[in-house]
Amino acid sequence: MRAERPDPQVEAVVEAIESEGIPEWNAMSVACARRVEDEVFSPTDSQVPELALVRDLAIPGPGGDLPIRVYRSTLDAPAPVVVYFHGGGWVLGTLDSVDGICREIAAHTGCVVASVGYRLAPEHPFPAAVDDAYAAVEWVARNAPAVGGDPDRVAVAGTSAGGNLAAVTALRAREEPIDGLTLAGQLLLYPITDRAFDTRSYEENAEGYLLTRADVRWFWDLYLRSSVDAHSPFAAPLRAPDLSGLPPATVVTAGFDPLRDEGVAYARRLEESGVDVAHEHYPGMIHGFLSVTDEVDVAREAMETVAGQVRAWFE
Repeated sequence: MRAERPDPQVEAVVEAIESEGIPEWNAMSVACARRVEDEVFSPTDSQVPELALVRDLAIPGPGGDLPIRVYRSTLDAPAPVVVYFHGGGWVLGTLDSVDGICREIAAHTGCVVASVGYRLAPEHPFPAAVDDAYAAVEWVARNAPAVGGDPDRVAVAGTSAGGNLAAVTALRAREEPIDGLTLAGQLLLYPITDRAFDTRSYEENAEGYLLTRADVRWFWDLYLRSSVDAHSPFAAPLRAPDLSGLPPATVVTAGFDPLRDEGVAYARRLEESGVDVAHEHYPGMIHGFLSVTDEVDVAREAMETVAGQVRAWFE
């Protein structure tokens, strides 16, 4: 499931980041980890594509104002909408830290992208992020025309913990339908799908490349109120007893990612449940690789591949 060693271009990216002397996430305080994550992963102006419009908004959420950032590659309307949830283990991440990948998705798909600044743990543990994610999709379904979107063509997407929230939102929308909305798809980029640390990918990548087994355990410990929460399919969607009736999915996994095997397992279970699934596996890549399309050829090609699959959902 993984190459003999990471792709040389992605290895160079890792070496450049590690040369900055950044400890593992779990070795820092939450406040420090958030600051470092934002400093290291927020793109510069030269790294992002220009779009027709980028606008920050606040919408009503379960815990008060919920920030979203809307990206439009064109002012032609109505366009499909992708509601995007950032990664960071439900603890880290901001709208700024995923600005680059949201611009890439908007530019490559022609969709409106609505990036959601959901509440973070440990201040707001499970299920706060789940509730915010669902509320954001509900708002888009009702107000898409206001941001140039088509309320009848809406998908969810996310990376890592955001991929978890996208998968969970698709599950929740099946159980608690949003009036008039049938999700067109779910784009799950190296998602967290289970709280289990004994898979082969955790063994192979325990020390990880920018993400370690100890990091993910730390994230889960901060996110859940108790170990009981780990059994909820709204926390760990791989534990859902039934995955049938969910929207089409694209699942991306990477060989040198501790989360690899749970992403593979989720794609397999979706397929076994009759869901239309495209599983794109990249043996030489690491967790988060789609955020380095400027530096890594395989990442750029992967972005083009998944963008094509997103466009196909709306044809």
